[in-house]
Amino acid sequence: MQYHEAANFLFDLRRYRPSPGTASTARLLEHLGDPHEGCEFVQVAGSNGKGSTARMVESVLRETDLTVGLFTSPHLEDVRERVRVDGRKVTREALGEFVEEAKPHVSARAADGESPTFFETMTALALWYFGEREVDVAVLEVGIGGKFDATSVVDPAASAVTSVTLEHTGVLGDTIAEIATDKAHVAPADAPLVTGATGEALAAVREQAGDVVTVGTDDDADVRVAYEGRTNHAEAAVGIETDADGALDVRIPLLGEYQAVNAGIAATLARQVADVSDDTLATGLRSAHWPGRFEVVSQEPLTVLDGAHNPGAFEGLAETLSTFDYGDLHLVVGAMHDKDHRGMAEAIPTPAHCYPCEPDLDRSEDADVLGRVFGADAETVTPRESVASALDAALDAAGSEDCVLVTGSLFAVAEARERWTRIEVPKTIRDLDDAERTLAGANVTDGGVAELRSEGVHRVLRTRLQERQANALKEALLRVGGECAVSGLDGNDERVDVVLMGTLAQFERLAAALDDGPYGLARFASELRDALALDAPHGTGSDTVEGDGDDENADPQWPWTDGTAVMGILNVTPDSFFDGGEYDRLEDAVARAEEMVANGVDVVDVGGESTRPGADPVTVDDEIDRVVPVIESIRDAGLDVTISVDTRKAAVADAALDAGADVVNDVSGLSDPEMRFVAAEHDAGLCVMHSIDTPVDPENDVAYDDVVEDVLDQLREQVLLAEKAGVAREDIVVDPGLGFGKTPAESFELLGRVDEFAALDCAVLVGHSHKSMFGAIDRDEDDRLSATVAATALAADRGADVVRVHDVDENVAAVDAARAARRPGELEED
Repeated sequence: MQYHEAANFLFDLRRYRPSPGTASTARLLEHLGDPHEGCEFVQVAGSNGKGSTARMVESVLRETDLTVGLFTSPHLEDVRERVRVDGRKVTREALGEFVEEAKPHVSARAADGESPTFFETMTALALWYFGEREVDVAVLEVGIGGKFDATSVVDPAASAVTSVTLEHTGVLGDTIAEIATDKAHVAPADAPLVTGATGEALAAVREQAGDVVTVGTDDDADVRVAYEGRTNHAEAAVGIETDADGALDVRIPLLGEYQAVNAGIAATLARQVADVSDDTLATGLRSAHWPGRFEVVSQEPLTVLDGAHNPGAFEGLAETLSTFDYGDLHLVVGAMHDKDHRGMAEAIPTPAHCYPCEPDLDRSEDADVLGRVFGADAETVTPRESVASALDAALDAAGSEDCVLVTGSLFAVAEARERWTRIEVPKTIRDLDDAERTLAGANVTDGGVAELRSEGVHRVLRTRLQERQANALKEALLRVGGECAVSGLDGNDERVDVVLMGTLAQFERLAAALDDGPYGLARFASELRDALALDAPHGTGSDTVEGDGDDENADPQWPWTDGTAVMGILNVTPDSFFDGGEYDRLEDAVARAEEMVANGVDVVDVGGESTRPGADPVTVDDEIDRVVPVIESIRDAGLDVTISVDTRKAAVADAALDAGADVVNDVSGLSDPEMRFVAAEHDAGLCVMHSIDTPVDPENDVAYDDVVEDVLDQLREQVLLAEKAGVAREDIVVDPGLGFGKTPAESFELLGRVDEFAALDCAVLVGHSHKSMFGAIDRDEDDRLSATVAATALAADRGADVVRVHDVDENVAAVDAARAARRPGELEED
């Protein structure tokens, strides 16, 4: 079953059940063989904060050796976001398998008028997938209430009720006490229920659950928390204290006093189900990024995305916003029609300028109605037909000292967030088979693939858009003579894949037509020009060996802005896989650096810890003692070379940058939460690698639908994470991570399609030197130089900005040969 068929089947299910209960979910799970029975569960209910709390619990548990699942709702872009294992979304293939197994039962129940709902079926998908992936512990965000919620089909090992406000009164009851009682039904049988509820809500929770652990700022709470305020624009300091475990000071990437309570709840739940140390708690809580929850995506102007959608959440939003200094407030608001708009508007400061808008959903409230409520006392009210166009207008009008706030629903936040996360992926189409694979990979129907594959032989670009944007874009491209294929997915709350095909001239006409296009497509026109270098002469751009060197805005301090740079590996460790121990003496390391510079290296990458499979960890102090003297000595030697430090520890990076390093090469993909801030503070370059485990765990079975698409998807969030910390995008390098959680075939796929990573608008590094992937082409461990050199030439020809290698002289020659073959005119000029 194709993905779009499976997703459409799910979206077509009814949304609400006339008779509440868990029986329907239980019957579906029984049909599937009760796949969830070997897993422990944590349930998180509440009116507000349950998603953030669930994410924090999952993040802490992932710092242990457990395999951890997470089920949340709603999603921002892709329904698969709701179901994750160890942070990775359920694969499209697995979703199709689930629907194939579940469909006979669902159809049979539908014939009797008892079909499971969308949420019930999604819950079953999560529990089925957790069983398939042999998850140890899964964290479930409760949907509505607790007693009759589909997630209550499980017997939880630990549970929480975060907070209680008036919500879903038609389902849960008309009073706080009734709603709290319903939510408290998630209480586990063998552990106390954890709650941040207060007042009459707490009294009702106690009466229903019996044994309760309270979390709050009061001295009489069982778990006492303190919100110490922001430590920077993206993190806050929180204190957590219990009589049994003592005091712990942590930092969290979620702002607001209410998030301190959520952190205390999460810490308590994690301790109930696993052996969690204070260090594990601190790292896990600080790594619990949760998009769209007071997410500061820019500082000039201050730009905040917050999915608040009820008065209680708006009160927390206003309190957190008050900790920032700003001039005028520009409010972009898009809400659903069934929400308390007036209560929400009364909870936040009066905006100077209001931009009401309508997310791409049938349930969206009319922009004019929102303007009357939220803009009643504003200086200006500017309704817009889409979130994208409203955000454009707000950012255009805002001064650098102002604040742009996007709120009202997670749906509005999701559409606004696309400004920072949407990518246009250039596709290399050599023949009809390439065209067919690209179209099928974008979930185009079989008929569409057969009809359009012959058109996909010029320039091809793949992106994801809202359904109404996709339809408008398709009409515009057809009008200028191009072709456009749109996924067979029926929109709903989902972004749809789009494949654009045409000549550069047709794309130029398309961009011009979209400059005044609806639904925020003017922004896409700008992105289209950047992706295809339409403002540059034909024949230049991301498909050249010069990579980002053609970007007039690129930072000239980096050697990769002027052609493919060669990064030479200098391991000062006794156990690296290729040259361990060869350069662990300071004199030998410096001599090696001098030799590499003489051979034309652009970057020397100094590493003090091996990441090979089975490598022993190195302490921070030992790693600093290894790398800092080498960096200082290279600087003292006056070598004209960029220095990178290969480390996954922020403290080592800080010391290395102080010693004279220019770049941090983090092969763990920012696993240390402090790393991005260290790079920003030093104004350093930052290389972010896609990594599943560091060191590599060869037993870790990772499933990809399309390894390139999946790695791109994860890297774009890591790039945004670094940007939000203050690292400029032109200072970020992305590394697809060949060999790290990938099979040889997947590593070669990444190498062959490295040009697609230009979509991230960052420099791209390929690290392939002497790797085990070459064993798949019959190159033994001691016979991989020629394969490495060949791969270097291929990477350079595909547009890689940096190649990371051991053998400098041979690989510099490969890069030079690739450049000469691509631009022979430069040889004549020389």
